[in-house]
Amino acid sequence: MTSFDIELFGCRSDNFGVLLHDPATGATVSIDAPEEKPILDALARRGWALTHILTTHHHTDHVEANQALKARFGVEIVGPARERDRIPGIDRAVDDGDRFDLAGHPIEVIWTPGHTAGHVCYYLPDDGLLFAADTLFALGCGRLFEGTPAQMWQSLSKLAALPKETTVYFGHEYTLSNARFALTVDPDNAALKARAGEIERMRAAGRFTAPTTIGLEKQTNPFLRPADPGIRRVLGMADATDTEVFAEIRGRKDRF
Repeated sequence: MTSFDIELFGCRSDNFGVLLHDPATGATVSIDAPEEKPILDALARRGWALTHILTTHHHTDHVEANQALKARFGVEIVGPARERDRIPGIDRAVDDGDRFDLAGHPIEVIWTPGHTAGHVCYYLPDDGLLFAADTLFALGCGRLFEGTPAQMWQSLSKLAALPKETTVYFGHEYTLSNARFALTVDPDNAALKARAGEIERMRAAGRFTAPTTIGLEKQTNPFLRPADPGIRRVLGMADATDTEVFAEIRGRKDRF
């Protein structure tokens, strides 16, 4: 159970903003910085002052507000070493396996190439939190802009190995589309069908679908399930490797 106070809110057209606040120290962390105004509004709503930004990758919709927030608050910006030259205002570069402390909370860095070449996720083992940005979504995964299917499957496998109770925050509200696609490749999955129905109701009510958990994704997210016989049967890939099945699922989602 985390001791952070967590504020989840929308940014841009479909990005999530996430703030973590440690009541004991006053430290307040933004996971990425998609857009300045919604972050400032969330800080004002909670009465917090920003101290850190944890950047996951270089795409503009995750770093656009870095410099403005740094100028306003003097924040420390942490980001992936492999994309150091593409992260505005970066102060501390981190890489796979690095571990650092923030307000008494250990944070582990997991390199997850695929969406971008240097994408990292931040795992807080004591708090049971994973910030997966555009590597793992609810019922989906990121598009492969800079990596290969093999790289992305390896990245997702790292995340799937985390404890099933781990709470996962992700970068975009894509879940309704992801659910509709997932049913095309895993139509007999009762847990997926039930979840898809709940997601339809949540979005109709204007509710966010974040966060999720590792356990729930392993049950229902086809991108974590290439070994599943039912999915392989639908795809006609009974004897393929997990990487080949994953690549086929990703390709179908790209065309969906």
